[in-house]
Amino acid sequence: MERVPVLDEPLKNLLGAATAKVMADHLDLRTVGDLLHRYPRRYAERGELTALADLPLDEHVTVVAQVADARVMTFNKGGRGKGQRLEVTITDGSGRMQLVFFGRAVHFHQKELLPGRRGMFAGKVGVFNRKLQLTHPEYKLLDAESSDETVKAFANELLPIYPACKQLESWTIEQSVAIALDSLAATGWAGLADPLPPALREDRGLTDLPEALQKVHRPRTKADIEDARQRLKWDEAFVLQVALARRRFADTQLPAVARRPTPAGLLDAFDAKLPFTLTDGQKKVSKEIFDDLATEHPMHRLLQGEVGSGKTMVALRAMLAVVDAGGQAAMLAPTEVLAQQHHRSITEMMGELAEGGMLGGSEHATKVVLLTGSMGAAGRRQALLDLVTGEAGIVIGTHALIEDKVQFHDLGLVVVDEQHRFGVEQRDALRGKGRQPPHLLVMTATPIPRTVAMTVFGDLETSVLDQLPAGRSPIASHVVPAADKPHFLTRAWERVREEVENGHQAYVVCPRIGDDEDEKQKRKASAEDEAEKRPPLAVLEVAEKLRSGPLAGLRVEVLHGRMHPDDKDAVMRRFAAGEADVLVATTVIEVGVNVPNATAMVIMDADRFGVSQLHQLRGRVGRGSAPGLCLLVTEMPEASPARQRLGAVASTLDGFELSRIDLEQRREGDVLGQAQSGVRSSLRMLTVIDDEEVIAAAREEATAVVLADPDLDDHPELRTALDALLDKEREEFLEKG
Repeated sequence: MERVPVLDEPLKNLLGAATAKVMADHLDLRTVGDLLHRYPRRYAERGELTALADLPLDEHVTVVAQVADARVMTFNKGGRGKGQRLEVTITDGSGRMQLVFFGRAVHFHQKELLPGRRGMFAGKVGVFNRKLQLTHPEYKLLDAESSDETVKAFANELLPIYPACKQLESWTIEQSVAIALDSLAATGWAGLADPLPPALREDRGLTDLPEALQKVHRPRTKADIEDARQRLKWDEAFVLQVALARRRFADTQLPAVARRPTPAGLLDAFDAKLPFTLTDGQKKVSKEIFDDLATEHPMHRLLQGEVGSGKTMVALRAMLAVVDAGGQAAMLAPTEVLAQQHHRSITEMMGELAEGGMLGGSEHATKVVLLTGSMGAAGRRQALLDLVTGEAGIVIGTHALIEDKVQFHDLGLVVVDEQHRFGVEQRDALRGKGRQPPHLLVMTATPIPRTVAMTVFGDLETSVLDQLPAGRSPIASHVVPAADKPHFLTRAWERVREEVENGHQAYVVCPRIGDDEDEKQKRKASAEDEAEKRPPLAVLEVAEKLRSGPLAGLRVEVLHGRMHPDDKDAVMRRFAAGEADVLVATTVIEVGVNVPNATAMVIMDADRFGVSQLHQLRGRVGRGSAPGLCLLVTEMPEASPARQRLGAVASTLDGFELSRIDLEQRREGDVLGQAQSGVRSSLRMLTVIDDEEVIAAAREEATAVVLADPDLDDHPELRTALDALLDKEREEFLEKG
């Protein structure tokens, strides 16, 4: 029978069924490879040899001492019967201290730690009943021949500490790893596939895989750990980047219709009527997109830009170019409010060019339709007809666009707004509606650090808009500590009044709605919040208090996600028309909402929102010629991480800087998101925050390997590693990405 490749071997073959089951159930470790890639979280040092007279509290120490006495004590376990503990007194001539052991270990240690035995004892110094003690210390008994070198080696040894759980302690994992390493070494590491090509290893000065695994689990020095970590980071970055490079290469092999705008057509007519000139950034990014659209394989481009940098304008011009070339364009928005907002702003920007087939429409005009789940039957029927006949060149909609009934005449471009809100399957379903694969433009207003862009969106080419259009005003941001200084909150409402008296408008944002549905979440939110006992502030409650209190006499309206779509649209229309002074809303206004006359925003319980979300919300003000004001209201104490996070948001308007802060605080699990779960589970050593250089270099190397050998015929070991990374679920994720 053919032997299983060594890393794929089930753990039960090595450790026995019982241990293997615990590892599978509690740590999701099933094979030898899984175990060897569960790297130590950190390394403890036993510490310099210390005299008992000089022991520092709360530090890891190693002492050489002699057992003076040992006795087993019985104690009451508080209604759960009797327990035993072993108390051992040790001395080194300069002082005395106690060692304490509990539970099943008592009798084993009692037999070993006999009076007169000399040994090395290591642990963290604690104090009990005013006596220094080590609880469950590690120790090594010495014989008469033990040299000073033995003692020093024990004291300086680096001890791997593994991410563990209640059912499996770190040292059990350490013992299991040792068994795996010894059995691999005994076979000469046969069957261990090294994914890095030898030339790459040599060029980058990286150690080979067996040595890296030995060094990460059994380091002799700190330099060993660094060597191993560098090598193992490369494994993860390179294999992932090869997967993404192969995806990019496969896309270049797909057929697509080249879409080149007609001279003197719809796009030129639109550009001619623009009341402003495009920024240099918009021109540069538009050229990148038009170059992609002109090729006969599908564009896959990520357009990321600061809040208010004009992404919608760039996307609209791309859609007009495709309509010019005889195709249709679809824009997918995550919410009805945003879909309606896009539809309204695009038809306003296009004017008569959006009135195709209508009286007064321009000769170049096309039809722009809206398709959402809540539309009436007649409107929906007409929209579907306009799409299938090709009458509508542009459609803007929610996930309703994905339904089977929706058919296009010739879908040429899919624009996905705020892509992180959509699952892979949703994007894929829309892309499947073209005769040939349509071009894809993904937009996000959440600035993404370069490392995340290369890791999460590595199968997309990236364009960045970091220049704000002329006429945008600065936004001043301040933290309002409502608990420490309640008069600051009073002043915040006075500032809102002043903005309204000057002819402007304001937003007030709350984390919760406050309706019946919302009450179900209320207790849960309160229970989860250790910092304060009340649930988050709610739109309906805050609006009522403002109407009868500090903002009495102003026209205060509410907007939230559970309102009827027609009501939501009516509220937004009134606010945009200046018929409401203050809009109290949930984060439904986070993206896409554009009311240039709104200059002030008060965010209640601001500590309940993430950094990127606060930056998005803030971007709703300062969109006209008057300066913007954003007030972040919180009851969190000054020293809390939440207050520091708010301080960071208030201190900069640079979304890329904030995205880095956000990433450092949340770590990459949240950032990569569920849709990227396959990718996330492959990152054990690599961190997208700190390892930009490795990721960038790995992307470069991976691209070169794939261009030279797309099927990896000359790299069988890399192919093996790739197959391990891309189980079925992850393969689908990358196929659809």
